[in-house]
Amino acid sequence: MIDLELSEEELEAHREHITAFVREKAAEAGTDSAVLGLSGGIDSTLTAHLAVEALGKENLHGLVMPGAVSREDNMSDAEWVAAELEIPYDVFEINPVVDEFLNTYSEAAGDQLAVGNARARTRGVFNYLVANHEGAIVLGTGNRTEALVGYFTKYGDGAVDCHPIGNLYKQQVRQLAAHVGVPDELVEKEPTAGLWAGQTDEGELGIDYDTLDAILALHVDGPLSVAATARQVEDATEEDVRRIDAMYDRSAHKRAVPPSPDPL
Repeated sequence: MIDLELSEEELEAHREHITAFVREKAAEAGTDSAVLGLSGGIDSTLTAHLAVEALGKENLHGLVMPGAVSREDNMSDAEWVAAELEIPYDVFEINPVVDEFLNTYSEAAGDQLAVGNARARTRGVFNYLVANHEGAIVLGTGNRTEALVGYFTKYGDGAVDCHPIGNLYKQQVRQLAAHVGVPDELVEKEPTAGLWAGQTDEGELGIDYDTLDAILALHVDGPLSVAATARQVEDATEEDVRRIDAMYDRSAHKRAVPPSPDPL
């Protein structure tokens, strides 16, 4: 298995690099403030910690946005993070908005994926409603692992001004979170996007994050063939590697701006 463990020096370098990046992106937009959706998960928690270091606690506005399928512990963890960091935050219930969508287009009511994505897009609308009103930027919480396999909602959690932790694989997100002082119970918490009841990231992806990280680092980001990657990654088969490869190819449109025809 490839070693993605970061040293203390590397973790501190990432910390400084990311906080400088956040300050730079805010400055480019002519602001010193940001809005961030808080889910209670490790990605948004780490992003919140780094954003506070970059901009100051008074300049980060957290949004906790529970829906019909949100786990109560996740929402309480999200508020806990905001309280611990002493940032201003609001709680917006997304159910009324999503319900109105489904009242308008009831044909989608039984479509788990469509409704789940509508929840993510509703949260994105709230992020920008607040950010536009306050003259702030919207910080995303996407990491490199999820970006490479398209594990995010287009124009939902992918609709942001920047992804501060977007250069880190998932296991490196955990490492950096522990380094900056995120409590162990949040670092080791089971990831879930909260799109439908009982949903977990690894369950939906069909692979654990450590194995997925290794396949991406060796094969998608790295030079190894399918066969060589499967030999290097414990518990991974050639079929697993091909499946991840296909996820990367199919999700290319999510990582690009909407296309236009070439000029005549």
